[in-house]
Amino acid sequence: MNNSELKYPQWQLPYREAILEFDRNRLPDKIQKAESAVRERLQVLEQRANGQEERQALSDAISTLTILKR
Repeated sequence: MNNSELKYPQWQLPYREAILEFDRNRLPDKIQKAESAVRERLQVLEQRANGQEERQALSDAISTLTILKR
């Protein structure tokens, strides 16, 4: 999947970079960047009535990042 195929690229790009990182030394930084992007997007969506599909995708991303941190 290339960047133009991402449905929510502003947070999915750093998220994808984190989940595809195999270097344990670089992983914490990638996770932090992805978590920041997810949190920022959640704040934007809090002010909107729609966006349930993206909220679910964000929730799934948070769960995956939590597992990666272990």
